[in-house]
Amino acid sequence: MRSTRLTIIVIGLAAFILVPMLAGLAGNASIEGLATRVVIYAIASVSLDLIIGYGALVSFGHAMFFALGGYTVGIIAYHTSNGEPLWGWQGTNAALIVWPIGLLACVVLAVVVGWFALKTSGVQFIMITLAFAQMVFFVLVSLATYGGDDGLLINARNTFPLIDIANGSTFYYLCLFTLVLWTMFCMMIVSSRFGLVFQALRQSERRAINLGVRPLSFRLTAFVISAFGTGLAGILWANYALFVTPDMASWSKSGEFMAIVVLGGLGTFIGPIAGAAVFIILEQILSGWTEHWMIIMGPTLTLIALFGQHGMLGRLLGKNHG
Repeated sequence: MRSTRLTIIVIGLAAFILVPMLAGLAGNASIEGLATRVVIYAIASVSLDLIIGYGALVSFGHAMFFALGGYTVGIIAYHTSNGEPLWGWQGTNAALIVWPIGLLACVVLAVVVGWFALKTSGVQFIMITLAFAQMVFFVLVSLATYGGDDGLLINARNTFPLIDIANGSTFYYLCLFTLVLWTMFCMMIVSSRFGLVFQALRQSERRAINLGVRPLSFRLTAFVISAFGTGLAGILWANYALFVTPDMASWSKSGEFMAIVVLGGLGTFIGPIAGAAVFIILEQILSGWTEHWMIIMGPTLTLIALFGQHGMLGRLLGKNHG
């Protein structure tokens, strides 16, 4: 099982690394753009898998963190480019300043949402996360200064020390490097003492409590870490698309992330990366055939969920049975 997992990782990583070269040989730059979308969605999906696959915390509102990260980039860029101070601050385009601000905003929101949501469980937890996400969605829609329903255009990508992420290939490799580091970090978490306790709460909360574990602190920490990763994906998305919209916080976006996790394999981390690739590529192909592509995509994902209960790579990677 371990050798199979290592083989899948090596082949997958090699394929991602070769994307810009293959795009150049094919003379099709859109391939690189498609791969960038896959990598960014994979970061968000790996983050969501941390709490769903290992903690059985089904969040239907994680898109709010994706949107908050993206809008932080967009709002700061808006004030910086227009020379309009934001709360007395002139703004900046430096990634090392903008990105931590966006991530901090996601962490603060995650603490608030998690504190309320994690006092419940099951359907109540799902509905509270969904409710908070809808509130964020409607707040973004109401921000007329930043485009409201129409969204907000971003003039340029953030600047990064020593590298030019305005270049498509450079930005792609930055996203890929981030995905690799984040996935390794999540794997380290679930293998640590914290991760083992977190998984124990999924298996038997009562037994864990009897051993002196405080469920809220462990689950809230995992929820915040997951939100951090999803917010990071939103920041990268804003820099990739140079455009943010309230739809980034919609329930359908949360559903996409959840579908990707289930498609690839819950509790695997590598599975959601493969799931992101299949989901984005299928979306690209089907949307080229018809504007009603979701009519085909929906039943396809449903059949996979019904007949492939472990996802695409669940069995091969040693799915986390919970």
